[in-house]
Amino acid sequence: MTDPWARPNQPVPPQQGEFPPQAPPPQAPPQAPPPQAVPPQQAVPPQAPPPPPPDAPQGPPPEQPGEGSRFKELISDPLSIVLIVVIVVALALAGLVGGELYARNRADTVVAGAVACVVQDEAKASFGVMPPFLVQHMSGHYTNITVETAGNQVRDAKGMKVTLHINDVRLEDTATSSGSIGSMVVDVDWSTDGIYQTISDAVPIIGAFVRGVSTNPSAGTVELKGVLGSITAKPTVVNGAISLQVVELTGLGFSLPRETVQPMLDVFTAKLTSDYPVGIKADSIEVTDSGVKSRLSSSNAEIPKGQQDPCFANL
Repeated sequence: MTDPWARPNQPVPPQQGEFPPQAPPPQAPPQAPPPQAVPPQQAVPPQAPPPPPPDAPQGPPPEQPGEGSRFKELISDPLSIVLIVVIVVALALAGLVGGELYARNRADTVVAGAVACVVQDEAKASFGVMPPFLVQHMSGHYTNITVETAGNQVRDAKGMKVTLHINDVRLEDTATSSGSIGSMVVDVDWSTDGIYQTISDAVPIIGAFVRGVSTNPSAGTVELKGVLGSITAKPTVVNGAISLQVVELTGLGFSLPRETVQPMLDVFTAKLTSDYPVGIKADSIEVTDSGVKSRLSSSNAEIPKGQQDPCFANL
């Protein structure tokens, strides 16, 4: 008997005592047929592995930072440029200073040697600071030179010291000279001890008589003292030379007229001031408490060539 309330397609519930119908068992999926063996004659030979792909073309190796790149980096930095300029200027200045000192020292030695040869005493020379010596040397024009001797002697005059002030020196080799000197001033300082030593060694008869020398600045005289008397002489300038004029002659213990003493002193003083180079002449003389001071000078004088005076051979 059908259920009037049953829905279409709805399975009918089993009756009492009946078993529900069994669902058919699930079927296994169809299996693929087993692979058939390939006959030996139809077997595919093993294939070699494919060749590796060709290497990609390589470009030029990357550039290593070299001197050029470092230089470019260096000059692109303003601080580096300033440092380079400072270093270059410092090196240039150091070179100029070194050359200036060397050339100046060399010139001092040459000039001092020439003066030492003339006066026969040690000497030291110095050139003016301005303009720089290298400029003076390149132009051959030396503005001012100062030379000072040690004060031991000037030729035969013991105890004499000389200071030279030389201006406007031009070195120019000609047939008759090695150049010219615009002006030269020579200050001479002669001590009383030096006068005594010189007269004792160089003046016959009078030298044996003299035992000491003293000065009288107010009278402008020099007194040559002996055991038995004295000679009073007055230093003067005569025709550009220094002369000792006998003023008084006392108590020698033997007869010696003034006319005999004066020529001896004239020969002595002439020997001291004669034969000096570059036309040096005496201008003035002064008696001081410690001795005698004099000034000599020369202007527009020619510098002797080495053949004329060996003392100037190295100039």
